[in-house]
Amino acid sequence: MQIKAAIFDVDGTLLDSLGIWEEADEEYLSRRGITPEEGLGRILYPMTVEEASAYIREHYPVEQTIEEIGKGVLEIVREFYEQKAPLKPGAEELLRKLKAQGISMAVATTGERMLVEAAFERLGIREFFQDIYTCTETGAGKDRPKIYQLAAEALQAWPEEILVFEDALYAIRTAAKAGFVTVGVEDPYNAPDKEAIRETADYYIEELAEFPKFWEW
Repeated sequence: MQIKAAIFDVDGTLLDSLGIWEEADEEYLSRRGITPEEGLGRILYPMTVEEASAYIREHYPVEQTIEEIGKGVLEIVREFYEQKAPLKPGAEELLRKLKAQGISMAVATTGERMLVEAAFERLGIREFFQDIYTCTETGAGKDRPKIYQLAAEALQAWPEEILVFEDALYAIRTAAKAGFVTVGVEDPYNAPDKEAIRETADYYIEELAEFPKFWEW
């Protein structure tokens, strides 16, 4: 079936930004004199900001509410997105290629809208996307297909007509089970899952610029 649309993850897929998400929660605790458990960033990575804040509230001696914790963590990463977060190699090239082929695009992210929009506006890529969908706003993480399904409805295409670009194994599995055409994007932070991603995704690329080279337009 012909591809009509594409859905992109942000952190680790379009932006080289996973590092800040692994560090932000730990930094939040460290600033309050609390030593985070080993690997906390990896534990919280699949969660929404609200879910991660609830985890911190439950497991650490903090007085702040879940909402206050979330705001504190987002403040730490806000400057990074506004001033530093870079595009991954080949990202703009691929977006331009898809647009030229008439492919409609949307974003599906576990991150927060204000951060994504700040980075996209600075990098000049906001224009490529019909809309941005966040797990916080949709009320479900990427362990469930809701965010992809909502984006698909807006893009007016069936799952089998939509490419989903993701770097995380659990998200690729979710999209694949929901019938989307999955593209695994390599990122160092997901290196332990590399082989599983290769086996699960319909396509696997080390850099975004590789995709137009083997995809039949």
